[in-house]
Amino acid sequence: MESSQHHSQAVILEKSLEFLWQDRDDFFIGVNLTVYFSRQQLKTHDFRGPDVFICLNTERRPRYSWVIWEEDGKYPDVIFELLSPTTKDIDRTIKKEIYQDRFRTSEYYWFSPESFEFAGFHLVDGQYEEMLPNEQGWLWSKKLRLYLGVLDGRLRYFNPSGELVPTPEEAAIQEQMRADEERTRADEERMRADEERRLARREQLRAQQAEQKVAALSARLRELGIDPGDL
Repeated sequence: MESSQHHSQAVILEKSLEFLWQDRDDFFIGVNLTVYFSRQQLKTHDFRGPDVFICLNTERRPRYSWVIWEEDGKYPDVIFELLSPTTKDIDRTIKKEIYQDRFRTSEYYWFSPESFEFAGFHLVDGQYEEMLPNEQGWLWSKKLRLYLGVLDGRLRYFNPSGELVPTPEEAAIQEQMRADEERTRADEERMRADEERRLARREQLRAQQAEQKVAALSARLRELGIDPGDL
């Protein structure tokens, strides 16, 4: 990784997708791992290290690298490269050609954590065609069934309805905020209920006092020989 920005960006792409797919066991996400693809099944040449890659319809388990001949000939379905001053030319040319012609990777994206340059390509008849963004500047990934877009200087996933796919930490914060809001609402409801009970008790006391005054007045009238019912 070129910088802390590149590292944190890769972690976001990895962790948020793992969190979203936590109930699935049919994928693998590689971060800064080597992909070996030699036809002679040698690890001494024909290898690349995408910043982030995603393989679908595979076993979800730890790996130290992705070795094509050990994975039934399967190549990554989606690749992300994080542009930097020292890698951007290779990412836009050599790597793009390899991912297109050799890997046959369905979707290839690059993003710069520094300049926020973002582009995506999908394979059409064996050639990469640049994806067209929607009104929000997002790209739709058919493979992931998610949107990809830049938010607060980071490349993020969004679900089909446009909601941000959170990292586990963001989800925990959101859950805490929801819990705090629920507690606040519950406290406000208790306060309203207590106030209503106080008001009801006050009205009850007023009614009792009024009845006592009427009873006292009636008693006094009777002492004076006056029937209150005649009034």
